[in-house]
Amino acid sequence: MTNSSLAGAEHLTDAELLAQLDLESLPRHIAIIMDGNGRWAELRGLPRMAGHAEGIKSVREATALCLELGIPNLTIYAFSQENWKRPAHEITALMLLLERFLQSELDELVERGIRFRAIGRVDSLPTSALKWVRKVEGETAHLDKMTLTVALSYGGRSEIVDAVRRLAKDCQAGQMSPDQIDEPFLERYLSTQGLPDPDLLIRTSGEARISNFLLWQLAYTEMYFTPTLWPDFRRREGLLALLDFQRRERRFGRLPTPAFP
Repeated sequence: MTNSSLAGAEHLTDAELLAQLDLESLPRHIAIIMDGNGRWAELRGLPRMAGHAEGIKSVREATALCLELGIPNLTIYAFSQENWKRPAHEITALMLLLERFLQSELDELVERGIRFRAIGRVDSLPTSALKWVRKVEGETAHLDKMTLTVALSYGGRSEIVDAVRRLAKDCQAGQMSPDQIDEPFLERYLSTQGLPDPDLLIRTSGEARISNFLLWQLAYTEMYFTPTLWPDFRRREGLLALLDFQRRERRFGRLPTPAFP
């Protein structure tokens, strides 16, 4: 689904878009694949890292919008396992950018009551970046106004494999029987344990795929694909995505609601 279903909305002000939202029917959890940082920079004749740096502003705006509207969970795909295949100099720059983000945002997260979580094979991060991830996790663990989850060295398939390995070890240790295993039981072993499944997935830059992101959790998630590059995805784009979400009928396998009794 793209934002083409909101034809005409580009003429509305941000205040008018906000007024159209049903604040009682907002998603509990938004997941975002932040795509297009490099292309944003290349279109402007800038180095790719300039796009990633600009994209951090969009992270701040998305977080602020969720906080403003009372959306309690935001998960962003920051660095996939496949991203380790990028040139070494770019990976080093991205890790430094992650550290600076965490250093600069820690006080703001605490002040706003935002818990920070990292998911993925986080232990594979460089020592300094990992230290800051754990520090921010620890200092915000008690906060409950909102949860910002950042996927780092993350892959949806590897998350399921890791969960099954832990589950198999517990079975082998006699802590449970295989007959006890069902979907809710397996979910306890996922890195997103404790979070509701995303209601809305947003992907920027015009790509229409999920790229190994939250494969288990996205089973019934509404998808929103927009051509907007991530550094340009700000408050207004977020409002458009939420309006599109609210125009959908979420049936979870049930038949459509009849128009008349």
